[in-house]
Amino acid sequence: MRSVLVTGGSIAGPATAWALKQAGLQPVLLERAPRARTAGQNVDIREDGRTVIDRMGLRDAVLAARTGELGTRFVNHEGRVDARFPVEEGRDGPTAELEILRGDLAELLLGLTRDEIPHRYGDHVTALAQDASGVDVTLASGKQERYDLLVVAEGRRSKTRGLLFGDEVGYRDLGEYVAYGTIDRLPPDDDWWEWLTATGSRMVSVRPDAKGTMRATLAFLAPPLGLDSLGFDAQMHALRARYADVPQAQRVLDGFAARPEEFYLERFEQVRLPSWTRGRVALVGDAAWASGPSGLGTTLGLVGAYVLGEQLRERPLPEAFAAYERLMRPYAEKAQDFPPGVPRLFFPRTKTGLRVLSLAHRLSATAPARRLTDRVLLNRAQPQSPLREMERAASAGPV
Repeated sequence: MRSVLVTGGSIAGPATAWALKQAGLQPVLLERAPRARTAGQNVDIREDGRTVIDRMGLRDAVLAARTGELGTRFVNHEGRVDARFPVEEGRDGPTAELEILRGDLAELLLGLTRDEIPHRYGDHVTALAQDASGVDVTLASGKQERYDLLVVAEGRRSKTRGLLFGDEVGYRDLGEYVAYGTIDRLPPDDDWWEWLTATGSRMVSVRPDAKGTMRATLAFLAPPLGLDSLGFDAQMHALRARYADVPQAQRVLDGFAARPEEFYLERFEQVRLPSWTRGRVALVGDAAWASGPSGLGTTLGLVGAYVLGEQLRERPLPEAFAAYERLMRPYAEKAQDFPPGVPRLFFPRTKTGLRVLSLAHRLSATAPARRLTDRVLLNRAQPQSPLREMERAASAGPV
């Protein structure tokens, strides 16, 4: 067992390619886009993800590429600051200590294997079949190739996953639309993430990116409207209508319109699957367990890639896949297990609801409440650390 095709060139894919290379395998990284994707918003590296970054030797590079965000500032509907959560060394609040742009992290991860394994762009899997000894794939380019293993590290709507798992894939709709983009930095802007909530279950946020611009987000609760399947002009029309009475949103909307190539709108969903492996195929990252707005999506992708690589290094295939699921499932499912009322609690509909949220922000910023806030709101109460479980098993030795 040597050759592995890894599909997906964002975060989980390059991390998996590195982990498999470290395990002595020969991965090939395949990305549907014609080139490496450098766009994207801020992502957090938390908990076990920090350990994986250390083991990759990327800690200093990630620190150097941080966004420079000083912390998170919650602003009420009248424009007054309710609470500030500054970055603290060794501790992650709403702004993680390791806060980096998705494109910058992807570039660092790709750099780990760029000179060691093939990175292929502009192609994707259209059909696959497997037997006891390998996986046959047909690519959109017409090529037919065979690998010992296939690892799917794509997004929550992965097409490659669908070829094998089909109707088994379940989705939990979180009732939230989110639009992302890059906007101009203006003289009044500082290096705080500013988060404003408006009536009608709407949010506006702007945060620094260390590129001379700002990254902006509009999020709102709504039933499924099909907005994520519309074209750019139709999406912008819908957003302008929804935010017409929110002055702080107009700058963001104009910024989105000026940079359509960096605009993206999605509906938050979680992926639910009874198994992440089948035969010689494994799922990693959002294709396996998309968690929604947990703050742990990037961490899950990094940790899942590392755990899969280590299990394939130590065990034959069936046992390796079983150990991967056993170690990762409690971790991923806890990240999906939001506290009751989330995300709706953060998106009040009325002014009364906004006043309650404003009070909650002020209370949560007090010193006695900070640690509880981190655990509850950031979903940090993990049942187990996969890396610690692996270390315990290694120290115990063979049974």
